[in-house]
Amino acid sequence: MGVVITLRGVSRLYGSAKALDDVSLEFAAGGATALMGQSGAGKSTLLHLIGGMDLPDSGEILIEDRPLPRRGLDAHRRRVGFVFQRFHLLPALSVLDNVLAPVLPYRVDFDRKARARELIEAVGLAGRERATPGELSGGQQQRVAIARALITRPPLMLADEPTGNLDTATGQEIVDLLMGLREQYGMTMLIATHNPELAATCDRVLRLRDGRVVGDDRLAPADDVLDRIGRLG
Repeated sequence: MGVVITLRGVSRLYGSAKALDDVSLEFAAGGATALMGQSGAGKSTLLHLIGGMDLPDSGEILIEDRPLPRRGLDAHRRRVGFVFQRFHLLPALSVLDNVLAPVLPYRVDFDRKARARELIEAVGLAGRERATPGELSGGQQQRVAIARALITRPPLMLADEPTGNLDTATGQEIVDLLMGLREQYGMTMLIATHNPELAATCDRVLRLRDGRVVGDDRLAPADDVLDRIGRLG
């Protein structure tokens, strides 16, 4: 299942500029939220703070009512799946090894290869396990990145412009894939995007401007997500 995320008065400054300015929010477990706004609005900063890749200058972030610590965030990061606009695949590694990469340094209680193969099949790339990223299209590389993000079965998925480098048709395939996997695994999902079709498949759309939330639209209950995907397709 997903996790509840709470922000209380969170601010982040870069020099004298406020990337986030006194933001207080709550994200429901299992919900899908789109973060929209112009470049520099604070979307990526919000994801980085929630994912433990950066620290706020003030305020606090709680995951299931437990504040994120200022140090020792590795355990939190392992419970977060990250998907980016740039795929960040290792070019010398196969599809299978790229999916396995996040769990290789750690002791785990599951069969790594079996789970990786299961995820590769889930993202529609069964049979391409031995291929390298250079042998794949952009959409296929993003599918590998999504499988890699899911290898730890994270309760939280953060995606930063996941369709930004893809053409319209391929982007729609990735939208459908993300939402289907979110429903399958019950993850809480936050997606920074300029793509209105992607935002329309979410339960909620947050609009940011200059580090502040300027709009908060609840689109539909989470149970209606797959119905909306069907209508878009």
